[in-house]
Order: sequence, then structure tokens, then C-alpha cells
Amino acid sequence: MTPPLTEITVVGDDKTGLIARVTTLLFERDINIEDLDQAVRDGLFRMTMHVDASAMTCSRAELREALDALGEDLGVDVQVRFPSDRETQGIAVLVTTESHPLEALFEAWANDELGADISVVIGNHPDLEPLCEHYGVPFHDIGTESGTASEERLLELLERYEVDLIVLARFMRILSPNVVFRYEDRIINVHPSLLPAFPGAEAYRQAIEEGVRVAGVTAHYVTTDLDQGPIITQRAFNLPDDTDLDEIKRRGQPLEAEALLEAVRLHLDKAIAVHRGRTELRGASDGEYQLGMDRAVDEINPDRPIDGIGAVLTD
Repeated sequence: MTPPLTEITVVGDDKTGLIARVTTLLFERDINIEDLDQAVRDGLFRMTMHVDASAMTCSRAELREALDALGEDLGVDVQVRFPSDRETQGIAVLVTTESHPLEALFEAWANDELGADISVVIGNHPDLEPLCEHYGVPFHDIGTESGTASEERLLELLERYEVDLIVLARFMRILSPNVVFRYEDRIINVHPSLLPAFPGAEAYRQAIEEGVRVAGVTAHYVTTDLDQGPIITQRAFNLPDDTDLDEIKRRGQPLEAEALLEAVRLHLDKAIAVHRGRTELRGASDGEYQLGMDRAVDEINPDRPIDGIGAVLTD
């Protein structure tokens, strides 16, 4: 069996020789690099490595100390996550004022159906603090009077609570690369449209104005490109002719909560992987589960005509 991999993330200013310095340090300690991905956005460098540390010739503490010293020398931030650091994963939920996705997460957590702990809720408005108090979960308001979120404060809280997964439960602020790069493939957002249609703000209003007949919601991983990250789950619903903004929200919000909760569970269960910008199921050969619509939809949709069937009439 392949040993679980350790994740090392490096974030900071792009510098010549940075990758070589980090990889050499790992090589000297008999740590094998299985995967390495790097990117630069707005002058910020990010490198994520998944490594096999099962035969390393140092302790975990010594590796962390060595990487911290190298990071300080290079002026970059280095994070190390061993797969067995904690038995139970910790979630940070980011919110603004809408409660429905947070309520779904809290309910699943309270019923032991989440498979992780909600360690903290962080908001850019104080509206949902009473809901957090009801469930006994710490709430931190990092918003200014205008609702802008302090990313410096956010990163401090994520580190303090040792967060494994960030869930954006209708958090109405865009995260910069400084946050996204540190939690690559560990930030899940729910968006009120069938992406890639209607990205950005006011997605429900866009759907009404464009006259679509079927609208929906999407849970996806967050990248530095707004609403373009790998899609995990989606839900769809009809829009009658007389649908207004209130009605589309009434139809869509329960599905937002459902799609987000399913995406979080799939992530926590390690049931999905991201490959070349797409999510795919791990071990999907049994056919019992599929990403997308329920299989019952296949029974409703027609299966003919399709190209080629008519050819048999000319044989």
C-alpha cells in the first residue's frame, strides 16, 4: 500500500533558486517528492509538494525546524502537514450574513454526520454570531465598518485553530492569492449558479435577466480565478416565467446548503481528487455514486434518436 503523503507548501516572493533550495533539503533527508506544482500570481510565488516522508532520516520536529530556518533565510512561509497530525480534521467556516449553508453544516456536525470538527466561524459581519453561540463554536468578526475582511487577521486565526479545510458559506468577499495559495485544494465555496454560467456577484439576478429556464448552484474548490475552480457538486431547479429574485432564492438556497454539505463530505472522506483542473471520484468503479445529477434523471431523459441508428435501415 502506498503510504499517505505529506504536504509541504511554500508561499512568498518569487526568487531564483528557491525551488532548488527546498528540494535539496528534502533530498538530503531521504524524502521523496511524488508531486510538485508551482504558480505565480500578482508577484506571489506558491509551490505545493506532496512527498513520501516514510523513510526520512530525521524526526518530524527536525524537518519542521529545518524548513522554518530555510523559510526564514529565503523570506518565505513554509507549512508542513503530515497526514496523521490529527485524528479529526478541523474546519473553518467563513460567513457574511446568510445563514442557510452554515445551518446545514452545524446540523450535520451536531448529529455526528460531518466527519470533522467545526473549529471556528469567521465573518466579516457580526450577524451570525448568535447562531455560533447556540452551537458553542467560537466566532470572530474580522470585518471593517465597510465589511472588508482583514486577511492578516484571517491567516492568524486559521493558523491558531490549525484548520485543515476552509468552507466559504456564502462569504461575500474574494480571497487573495496570499490566502488561496496557502490552502490549495482545501477551500470549498458554494456559488448560486450552474458554473461556469453567471460567475461573480448577483448570479441569481443574472439568471433571471438572461431568461434561463433551468438555474442551479455549484460547490467548487477555490482558485485565484474567480468562480473558476474545479467543480465538485451541482444542483439544478426550474425557473417558471414569473420567478422573481425572492422566489429564485427560496428555490436555490436549500440546494446551496445541500450541494455545499455534500462537497465538504466528499472532501473529508478523501473521495475526490483534483486532476488537471477537474475533480474525479476515487475508486468510482463500483458505480454506486456519481458526481452530478441523481441517476433517476437518466430514466426521464429520452435515449433516442442519436446519430447512426438510422444507418441500420439502409443495410
